[in-house]
Amino acid sequence: MDPVHVTREQIDYYNKPGPRYTSYPTVPVWSAQFNETDYRAALAAVAARPDETLSVYVHLPFCAERCAYCGCNATSTRHAHVVDAYLDRVERELSIVAPLLGERRRVVQLHWGGGTPNFLTEAQATRLMAMLDAAFAVDREGEIALELDPRLGGPEQAAFYRELGFNRVSLGVQDIHPRVQAAIGRIQPFEQTAALFVACRATGYTSVNLDLVYGLPYQSAESFARTLDAVIDLGPDRIACFSYAHLPQARPNQKRVDAAGLPSPYAKFGLFQQAVQRFTSAGYDWIGMDHFALAADELAVAAREKRLHRNFMGYTVRPAPHLLGLGMSAIGDLGGCFVQNDAHLGRYQKALDEGRLPVVRGHWLSADDRRRRAAITHLMCNLELPLSTALDEGDEAMVEAVERVAARAEEGLVEVDGERIVVTDLGRFFLRNLCMELDAYLARTAERPLFSRTI
Repeated sequence: MDPVHVTREQIDYYNKPGPRYTSYPTVPVWSAQFNETDYRAALAAVAARPDETLSVYVHLPFCAERCAYCGCNATSTRHAHVVDAYLDRVERELSIVAPLLGERRRVVQLHWGGGTPNFLTEAQATRLMAMLDAAFAVDREGEIALELDPRLGGPEQAAFYRELGFNRVSLGVQDIHPRVQAAIGRIQPFEQTAALFVACRATGYTSVNLDLVYGLPYQSAESFARTLDAVIDLGPDRIACFSYAHLPQARPNQKRVDAAGLPSPYAKFGLFQQAVQRFTSAGYDWIGMDHFALAADELAVAAREKRLHRNFMGYTVRPAPHLLGLGMSAIGDLGGCFVQNDAHLGRYQKALDEGRLPVVRGHWLSADDRRRRAAITHLMCNLELPLSTALDEGDEAMVEAVERVAARAEEGLVEVDGERIVVTDLGRFFLRNLCMELDAYLARTAERPLFSRTI
């Protein structure tokens, strides 16, 4: 795509705190009054529809060392027994949840995230997969994915996880420049990344993907260009290019990041625009907000055909009706509600030791929530808002919200095309701003420190 001209004034205007809309309503809206009784009711609702498939996310929070930039719920340890104790609790969680869902429900998506999933020993990873296989009918032809840290993995580990049943893998790269790596506390020679990538290709993973982060300290157009070129040379199937959100007040480990080295919002925008230009010129389609996929990849095909979906695990073409989250801080989206486990390791484990599900918050979706959620998801994934699905006769609040999105045509962010509002090339860079117009809860959450800026 041709470069889009954006002024500093536009960057200043649009660069405001807002959700990334991995869910709607967003987590700050969810209630602490939502409890285990609510969660069990949601599980019962899923059990009443036994033919509907599941997605399962398992959170593995452990790392050998916490990176300074990291925004994930993670904890560092060097003791295997700490991981073993955690898996004991995940097994207890499974022993409660799985029977409530019905006998060995079919799972079409499985994702291990972290933390660092490949921090587990082979014995621990084998144990966890056996636990999941015992509880569910995991479809090995579905999406079975995990994240790998190249600093911990080599060819043997790539082969091990493939043998365990994983068919998709994402490797964390972030940036290859030594100064940037030092600034974020993640020293990772590119040779390590390339060696693991080649091993994953040789081992037969269906999809081998790389993760980048832009907006890190000391990144420049010149240095980031070298990272982009190195990634393109490897030829991953998909690339995620995430925005760094500097929120040290919410993530204490980020206090180690030298804020003076961070690029300005205008320079940061330029880094992402540079990524868009280089990846699309190299044969990748820009997917949704911050992902890229080779034009023949099923994700790119789905985006072109306007049938892309998104959940807490990312963009997908095979969404299951229900997402079950396991482990500390894990989020579920099932039975008409969102639910989240306790993000504190000790409290998560204590609840399960006492025979309780470690629920800390959740939210039952109203009819209005569902309508707005569908509109936001379609906008984020498929870059359009079909008016026939967004509007409901008599819903004046939703009509006003859609009108606010349409009004962004004056700024060049959208075009009104018959029965659709279509996002323009300029508007793609400000998808979050467009979705914020549809958010009925934003006024009460906008001041919370959990939201990163949109640039």
